[in-house]
Amino acid sequence: MIKIMGAALIIAASTWMGIEASRHFSERPKQLRLLKSALQSLEAEIMYGHTPLHEASRRLSAQLPKPLSVLFADFSARLTNSETTVSAAWRESLEEVWKETALRQGEFEIMKQFGETLGRHDKMSQQKQIQLAISHLQREEGDAFEKQTKYEKMVKSLGFLSGLLLIILLM
Repeated sequence: MIKIMGAALIIAASTWMGIEASRHFSERPKQLRLLKSALQSLEAEIMYGHTPLHEASRRLSAQLPKPLSVLFADFSARLTNSETTVSAAWRESLEEVWKETALRQGEFEIMKQFGETLGRHDKMSQQKQIQLAISHLQREEGDAFEKQTKYEKMVKSLGFLSGLLLIILLM
């Protein structure tokens, strides 16, 4: 009886680990879509709303779910509360929030480069920079979706099967 309960716990734990590992594959495309949407909203605020950058970032943080809302809230707070440049505030916000996201280093570099150009150009050039960042993120989203379809189910199955293997080895 104890062996059966132990085996059930092992299978449950390994299956749960597989599901948690696969969650990363499903979260990445969602967060990339949200990030693209946020950049499009930022573009609209800058181009048509004539909203200052700190105010546009604050508004975006209210619209987005965590962890991306934290990125824009932190960026807005850094712009209003400290004497820093826009690119430094963006980079510091990215570095602080990035480890909470499911995004990878490629997306970090895209967003870091975007932050270097943020606030340095006129509206039309800024719009082009936002569109460039969105197109790069779109490419990354395609890659993320491809990896999701390729690996998500495999990782879930691997969690369950590793639990079965462990039970077989222990018995």
